[in-house]
Formats: sequence, structure tokens, C-alpha cells
Amino acid sequence: MNRFIKIAITAMTALSMWACVDNANSNKPANTNANSNANATTAKAPPTLDALMAIEKQAQQAYEKGDGSFFQNMLSDKFSMAEHGQKADKATAVKMISGVKCDVKTPTTYDEQHMSMIDPDTGVITYKATTDATCTYDGKSEKVPSPERVATVFVRNGDQWQAVWHGETAIVDPKAATPKAMPSAAKEEKPAPEANANANSNSNSNSAAAAKPSPDPAVDAMIAVEKSGWEAWKARDAAKLTSISTSSMSFVDLFGNYTATQADTIKSWTGSPCDIKSTSVTDGSGTMFSPTMGVIYFHAAAEGTCGDMKIQPVWGTSFYVKEGDAWKLAFGFENPA
Repeated sequence: MNRFIKIAITAMTALSMWACVDNANSNKPANTNANSNANATTAKAPPTLDALMAIEKQAQQAYEKGDGSFFQNMLSDKFSMAEHGQKADKATAVKMISGVKCDVKTPTTYDEQHMSMIDPDTGVITYKATTDATCTYDGKSEKVPSPERVATVFVRNGDQWQAVWHGETAIVDPKAATPKAMPSAAKEEKPAPEANANANSNSNSNSAAAAKPSPDPAVDAMIAVEKSGWEAWKARDAAKLTSISTSSMSFVDLFGNYTATQADTIKSWTGSPCDIKSTSVTDGSGTMFSPTMGVIYFHAAAEGTCGDMKIQPVWGTSFYVKEGDAWKLAFGFENPA
């Protein structure tokens, strides 16, 4: 099981339950056309939601006991993640899990379970987790936030499915979590620091806030698409947002809301009345899992309001796939910054 429980104020969010699935029974060759090319690759069956959720629950038990050894084979060697600007690889995650101990008063429940495929060899599961538990890491104890929206991305490795990323964000009421906009008479006050950085930029604030180029051109290309997406969101350009996302795209926003389809996600992005003056996407970095699939991490901010609510900055995670020559968003996940 796969909870990423936040443990210490200064320590990175502590990792939870991941696992790989022995998919031996689902890897039987699919029926092929008798006239198919002898060199054609037989498609392998995707995992099932029930199979991955069963592993999530098993792994949760190992996490609560601080059994880091359980995760040595559960996490892909390419595992990476970033929570609240802090990054972890496989070694960091296993070490952190090994130091966790949890006092669980009520077992976790797993509701609103969903699975979607990012590409034929990559799947993401999401669910609502509710629990009553306190976990201790490095001598510091913290109550596990509840409820949370949890997501884990798995990749195929031979006959196994291994986790390459995991995230959690609290499910909250946006009105309770978001500061209200200043009254119109007070709007001349200085904008938030995120906006100040772009006060003298041209209309494309993302260019002024561009991060240093990464060593991988593919990561740079994905970051560029992400920036264009934030500009399209600013312009309420649904057509542009559709063109830079996959037909199976899903998304978790900073309030823990989940949208399972491309249409619903874009409707949620463009349906609210917003007055957005500028956007910025900074601190970009990423990891490639294959030549046509990777993940980027970034900090994003906007100066403006949606309704009477001030827009909050986020730490974002976006998985992209390459369709032809174009990189497209397949799954996104946000945490409040």
C-alpha cells in the first residue's frame, strides 16, 4: 500500500506503500492476426486496479513497521519524486521508510479508486485514503493527514510492476484553504513574492522565470510544454490545453480534487471565472523513464484570482508521453506550496 505520510517539519515527506506486481498470469500472448508480421510485438495486458490496490494495502503494513527491505524490490531503480520542493531517489526513500514507526488506531480505508494508463507500460492509481494514525521519523511524531488523495505510478519491468513515483495531498475545502482576494479598493498593495519576480517581465512571464537548462533535452521540452499550458490556462484556451494533453489525461489538484478524463480536467481548468495577470513555472527538473515517457517537477505560481479566491502557488508533478514529435501531459499532481 502506498501512503506517502508526512512525518517531520524539516524532513521530507515520508514515503509509504509501493509494490510491484507479479503479472505472470496476465502476460499470456494476446491473439494475433494470422497475417500479422512475424516481427510484430505481442501486446502485454495492463495490470488491474484490484491487483495494484492489493499491493498498496500489503505495502502499507510494511511501511507502518518501518520495513524498508520490503521496498528494495518494490521501487524501480529509476524511482524519483519531489514533495514540497524536496527530492528523493530510491535509496533515500528506502532509508527513510526504514526509520518510520506508526501507531495506527484505525486501519486505512481506500475509497474512490481509479486506474488509468499513461502509456502501455505505465499505469497510475489514485484513491481517497482515510486513517487515524501517528507516525514517528527521526524522533519527530506527526499525525497522518486525513483524508488524502493518494496516487502511485507503476511501470512494467519484465513480469513485474514497480513504482516509479508516489504522491499525497490533503483533501480540503478550497474556500477554507484559499485566502480571499483583497477588496478592489486595496488592490494596489504589493503582489505576492511569486508575482514580484515577474513584475518587470514581458507578457510571457514564463520566459523571464525560466530555469537553467537541464542535461536532458527531453526534460527541457516537457518543461516548455508545461509553461505553455499555464499560459493557456491563463487565457482560458481549452483548445490549446486539449492539444498538449493526451486523450486519457487525469489530474489531482492542490485541494485533492481528482478528474479522471481529459474533458473533465480541462473543464475544471477553464470553467471558473478567473482574472489572471501572469504565471510562472520555475525550479524545473525531471527524470526520463523511457525515450517517450518522463516526469517533471516544478514550482508554479500565478498573480490573480479565481472568483473571490486568490490563486495559490503549487509544487507540481507532471507525467508526459511523446506522441509523434509532441510531448503531451498524461497525468498531473499538485501540492500546495
